[in-house]
Amino acid sequence: MRRHLTGLLVILLGLGWTAAASAEVGPPAGTERIRAYELAHGLAGSAFTPAFARQTGLACNVCHLHYPELTATGRAFKLNGYVYRRADSVQGRNPTGGENLMLNLVAPLSFMVQTSYTRTSAAQPGTKNGTVFFPDQLSIFTGGEITSHVGGFLQVTFDPQSGQLGVDNADFRYAGHGTIAGRHTLYGLSLNNNPTVQDPWNSTPAWGFPYGSSSAAPAPAASTLIDGQLGQQVAGLTAYTMWNDRLYLEVGGYYPAPVGVARPIDTTAAGTIDGLSPYWRVALPFTVGSHSLSVGAYGMNVKVRPAGITGPTNRFNDVALDMTWLASMGANTFTLDGTWIHESQRWDAGGTANARNTLNTMRFDAMFHVGHMYAFTLAPFSTSGTADAQLYAPAQMTGSRTGSPNSRGVIGEIDFMPWQNLRFQLQYVDYQKFNGASADYDGSGRSAANNNTLYFLTWLLF
Repeated sequence: MRRHLTGLLVILLGLGWTAAASAEVGPPAGTERIRAYELAHGLAGSAFTPAFARQTGLACNVCHLHYPELTATGRAFKLNGYVYRRADSVQGRNPTGGENLMLNLVAPLSFMVQTSYTRTSAAQPGTKNGTVFFPDQLSIFTGGEITSHVGGFLQVTFDPQSGQLGVDNADFRYAGHGTIAGRHTLYGLSLNNNPTVQDPWNSTPAWGFPYGSSSAAPAPAASTLIDGQLGQQVAGLTAYTMWNDRLYLEVGGYYPAPVGVARPIDTTAAGTIDGLSPYWRVALPFTVGSHSLSVGAYGMNVKVRPAGITGPTNRFNDVALDMTWLASMGANTFTLDGTWIHESQRWDAGGTANARNTLNTMRFDAMFHVGHMYAFTLAPFSTSGTADAQLYAPAQMTGSRTGSPNSRGVIGEIDFMPWQNLRFQLQYVDYQKFNGASADYDGSGRSAANNNTLYFLTWLLF
């Protein structure tokens, strides 16, 4: 399997050299004009989905280097509530002349279809190796301007493993502008269902790399709570502000809103958060020449009730650092995203060998964009934490022989985009350690390298 990873790196370098030689030169049409409008009005357009492209009249590459990776224009569109519009609309006014209706003539809908093939180095116990999903995901998106200050984004997804259709990511916003200390200040509210889904940078969990990964491949047992575990299980309201394009602050809270349980939540519920969970975020973005950098931190404090609605809770305090760096090199771009998450766990409700544990997650992704057609990525990752023989017990393939949550590896990926809304993705995940060990990690003889994964994804948005 080491030979496979080496071969992938050779392909990455070779294709990068070939693509760089043939890349088109110059910015996307209209980019300078859109940026000038941004600076003058504090607004911008984006093509977060083709529904936004239809609303704004802008191509996807104005707001995405590599969807869902946002450019500065895309971040501005998101922070401003998805309200920038060029499409024709039906408008209504009340007797005093105020606008009380705005409906785009172009339906604010778009669709995503993914198909995939997954193969692991060794078959998972009792299964056939080589999994085809058609579709891997099927999503419907709607979103855009609702009023001059209110907009939103909603994703509904079909899951082929469960055979069910359900709400995926949702983010509805109010945004406005003012002045503090003589400097332009953007402010807003976000109502969303997944902590960090509202974040404008791709260094936080909800929109972080990998942007597409296999749901059929084995995954490490341990992950921090803020790293995707609360998605679609909570409802949150956060208030945010961007001051002088130099300081971003956000604070809010999340309340339990699990999918697929009785309402009101009763004794049959399991793993729901208890009460209001505070969330916070700070970031310092700045630009020097053709380089832009953002460094920040975010966190969340959560109490989780393992079963029912009474009794003791388990407490999780997540504190994270993140960074994003973008370097423009003519028609090509290099981006580096990273996050480090530290989680303190207090198991008052029991179910563990230790009363207190910690868990740390670190991820970086270095992506080289050759024009808008190719992208090449290397992304190391690691998870480490307190050994707990009860929390991470031995089990075939999914467990830990040592009781350790430690895992580490690297992702190599090649992306080819012949059209801005069509992507072919070849990804290889190489594990050096999985659930605490390199060899016989589960106590049943499986090695970390057995879980190395080849994943091919076709991704179409229209």
